Amino acid sequence: MTASTATTGTPAPTPKPQAARMIDPRGHRFGAGLSVVILAAGLLLNAPIVVAFLAVALGLSAFFGTRYSILGRPWPVVRKALRIAPPQELEHELPPRFAQALGFIGFAFATVLFLLGLTTAGWIVAAAVGALQAVLAVSGYCLGCRLYFLKWWVPAQFQRLTRKTTLA
Repeated sequence: MTASTATTGTPAPTPKPQAARMIDPRGHRFGAGLSVVILAAGLLLNAPIVVAFLAVALGLSAFFGTRYSILGRPWPVVRKALRIAPPQELEHELPPRFAQALGFIGFAFATVLFLLGLTTAGWIVAAAVGALQAVLAVSGYCLGCRLYFLKWWVPAQFQRLTRKTTLA
């Protein structure tokens, strides 16, 4: 007998699953494009700190929700300023968050390479992540989102983790 059945005689209600947060996919693409521009500036200025900043930005969004995306934050302002219509279709935020988690891992690895003095290797890894973000920004194709839908073990663990860390 559980504590709830002992006091009331009825089982405690199961908590309702959190409603899926739907996002404007164009904001995800805009954030990827902005990330590419920032990364390119960092590469031209040979400023590896930019890679660490992008790792933090993607990590925050991936683990706490896209509403905390530093890179996607300007999108609503841009959309309003340019009078762009609302999206025809929204998308669930978990696939983009999973893709951002993969980008975070890539940028974090590049940052470690920089700290170890392996500057060229760090830029190569960062450029690979940037290339995937450029593909997303230009075409809308998100490889990390596609990997999420493969339903293998890692996305399931990510989904379990995000349920615990998503802030309301």
